[in-house]
Order: sequence, then C-alpha cells, then structure tokens
Amino acid sequence: MQVKHLAAALVAALPLFSSAQTAVTIYGVLDAGISSHDTGGPEGRQTALNSGEQTASRFGLRGSEDLGNGLKVIFNLEGNMGIDTGTTDSALFSRRSVVGLEGDFGSLTLGRDYSPIGIVSLASDVSGQGFYGTNLTAFSANRLTRRLANSVNYKSASWHGLNLLLAYGAGEGVTPATPNAPSGDTRAAGLEFRHDNLYLGAAFHAIRRVASDDDKESAAGAGYTFDSLHKLELKGSWMQADRVGFDKFRQLSVGGAMPFGVHKVYVNLQRFEQGDAAGNAWGLAYTYTMSKRTNLYATYGGVDNNSLGVFGIASSSNTVAPAATNRGADVSVVSLGIRHMF
Repeated sequence: MQVKHLAAALVAALPLFSSAQTAVTIYGVLDAGISSHDTGGPEGRQTALNSGEQTASRFGLRGSEDLGNGLKVIFNLEGNMGIDTGTTDSALFSRRSVVGLEGDFGSLTLGRDYSPIGIVSLASDVSGQGFYGTNLTAFSANRLTRRLANSVNYKSASWHGLNLLLAYGAGEGVTPATPNAPSGDTRAAGLEFRHDNLYLGAAFHAIRRVASDDDKESAAGAGYTFDSLHKLELKGSWMQADRVGFDKFRQLSVGGAMPFGVHKVYVNLQRFEQGDAAGNAWGLAYTYTMSKRTNLYATYGGVDNNSLGVFGIASSSNTVAPAATNRGADVSVVSLGIRHMF
C-alpha cells in the first residue's frame, strides 16, 4: 500500500519536477540472491531467497536547489525494499530522510541521517558494507548506532583533507521504560582525513541515560589503495560499544580487495569479543561486472564461536547467527546473486 501511494505521489509531482528549479534524481538498487545457510541448529542447512546480499535494495529521491552565492538546499529520501517479498519497511524512508543546506561551510542537515560512526565504518569497510563478512555485525541490538533519528548533523568543508563530523540526536522527552534506560539523547563527533589513496577516521557517541553513566560507542577506521599493486585495497576498522547492563562489545575487521578487469575479489576477517564470549569470522566474495550498473556476485562466509559465543555474520541486509540459546554453535553461509543500480 505504501509503494502504491508513493508511486501515485510521484506521478502527480512529475510536472512540478519538470518546471521547478530544484533538480530531483530518482535512484535505487535492486539486489537479490539465492542463499544457503547453516546456523548450527537442529534444522540443518536451509535455502532462502534474500534481498540485499551485496547492497541493500532501496528506492530514493535526492536533489538540490541553487540559492546563489554558493549556497544550496539539499535533500534525500531513501527507503528499504525487499526484492524477495516486494515489501518495504513500516517507515517508508527508514534509511535516510534529511533536508538541509550546503555551502562553503560544509553541510547541515535535519532528519534521520547516518551517525559519525556509521560514516567512518562505511569508509573503512573494503566491500562497502556488502557481502558476508562486512563490519555491519557491530550494529545489531545493544551494540553501536548506525543512524540517528530526530537529528541535527554537520559535516565541515574539507580543510587540507580533514573533515569534522558533528551530530545530535534528540530523545524528544520520551519517558524511558525503566529508570536506567537510555533517554535517546545522543551526542556524536567524528574526524576524517582523506589524502590521495589514504583514509583515516574516528568517531565517538555518548547516549544519555537517566540514572547512570552514558552509554558509549567508539570507532576507528583506515584504508589505503596501492596503485603499484594492481589497485589493491586494504581497509580495517575497530569498534566498541560500552552499554550499561551489557558486557563491553568489541569488533576488529580487516579486509582486502583487488580488481582484475571485470572481476573483483574480496577477503574480510573479523574478531568479536563480548565478556568471555568470542568469535572469529571470515568472508570471501567475488563480483563479475556485466555493465556500469549491473554485476553478478558470489559471497561465502562463516563464524567460529568459542563455547560461549553466539556471534553471527552479516551481509548488507541479512545476518546469519545461532539462536541465543545455542552457545558455541558455528555458522556458515553461501549466496549467489545479481545487483542492478538505476
């Protein structure tokens, strides 16, 4: 029903798009894969058709209006969609919904946007947070925060390769369920450095609690492309979540990728720790480029958990993990798919 309403609204608005000075782009990603996975449970290996194994399937609108003197209005509305079921999230634009200003000062946006840690983690994941083995495992429940709703977000203009990231997510006075629950107020900051083929980034979040210390989240990432080694890319990230009532979570990710004409190979390695639970994950992926906007892919990964671990492995939209009661179970998954961008 949401998609039908959206389509009707777009058709009605097309004449306005053509006559207004605002430039609007309709874009999206369609990604579907056939997956076989084993979570270490009694059901054994299962087969599924999944959406978003390389890149989350999405639909979006973005645009800008030139206000003169180097200032412009910018906006972006982007929502998830499932190729496997044809459904969308209950929130139509859950991925990103912002409007703001951009100029010599940088950009200032209001709405739901990527957090500083979300920005740093994406830039330091060799597969662009796609395929099994991505660092997105760190963003499951009670770990780190990838997006901030009700937020004000600032990204500075580049100064000798440096960019400052600042964000504030308002809890909007929501009464917590328990006296010690988070209020939702989030203060966040990050710093990025880009020079030629080098990337460095770090970010920190503090989430206010009512009757105790803040929840704290932190991340650091780096990447480098070696021109002399056939465009070999190496990237890595370290992320930590220290939340009240939970053991501290840590994740280390290191990966590499190399293109060979229309072929590209990816390798990702990870280490998870939370209290005495630990797990080691690995991911392999391959893409075959058919055109500028279409590619085929294969992704294969798994996790070896210790006797207390129930860690899983994530692709862009899906996570394969043992049941919470099945401690020590290992997981594996393989998927073959196609991605098209428009």
